[in-house]
Amino acid sequence: MPRGRNGEPFTIVQLSDLHCGKQYFLPNLLERAISEINDIGPEIVICSGDLTTFGFKEEYELARSYLDRIDCQSVVVIPGNHDSRNVGYVHFEELFGERNSVLRVGGVTVVAVDSTEPDLDHGQIGRGRYRWIEEQFAAEPAEFRIFVLHHHLLPVPGTGRERNVVYDAGDAIECLQRAGVHLVLSGHKHVPYAWRLEDLFIVNAGTVSSQRLRGNTRPCYNVIEVSDAHVDVWRRHPFHGQERIIQFSTDTLAFEKYTGRIEDEVTTRGQ
Repeated sequence: MPRGRNGEPFTIVQLSDLHCGKQYFLPNLLERAISEINDIGPEIVICSGDLTTFGFKEEYELARSYLDRIDCQSVVVIPGNHDSRNVGYVHFEELFGERNSVLRVGGVTVVAVDSTEPDLDHGQIGRGRYRWIEEQFAAEPAEFRIFVLHHHLLPVPGTGRERNVVYDAGDAIECLQRAGVHLVLSGHKHVPYAWRLEDLFIVNAGTVSSQRLRGNTRPCYNVIEVSDAHVDVWRRHPFHGQERIIQFSTDTLAFEKYTGRIEDEVTTRGQ
């Protein structure tokens, strides 16, 4: 399984829902998160959409200027529903490149897709892309396989809207299971959460730098550490430490899921 530098865990950081722009954007939190990420020194950084608030070019340029400060050679970025507003996907392609991408680093394969529809909040993977997704994962052997989209594959507790699941969620999940995906990363509704669904682990990120928060959630981002077959997923709060979300084994699929801070008791266990 993947290993980082000097025998350390292979580390992946997931940022989501930056929402760069004037409304609700908290630049000090994003600046702090970037500083923390550079201290971590991850092998891969993933930004799972909603870089902007309205999809305007100046918002994209601001997001690009922030992401350029991340000291990592392997950065994966996809658009979110806010980024596809006002024909914003044109600016995404100009500043970030293709909206669907594949990254292979150190035995890890990341396949990331644009699940958005122009000027609509809902999303879909699209049945025409299933074969492409499976082909990308099958093209080269990988010990850890990650799929990234902006929208949800499962309803997220605390969002109040089950319709935020992609329209073709069932077929998409079956596609990912055929492809042998270990971990799915998404964003969208600013509520961090984690699940195991059969042999898939699905982790949703909160917003890292927006005041648009639900309930008692706080701005945060995710840190995934892979050591052989063991995976830890941490939720980090800029300025305010971290807490573990879930740990699991890619071999046995056993997992322990957490609901509070590091010191809290395990609330869910599975085999």
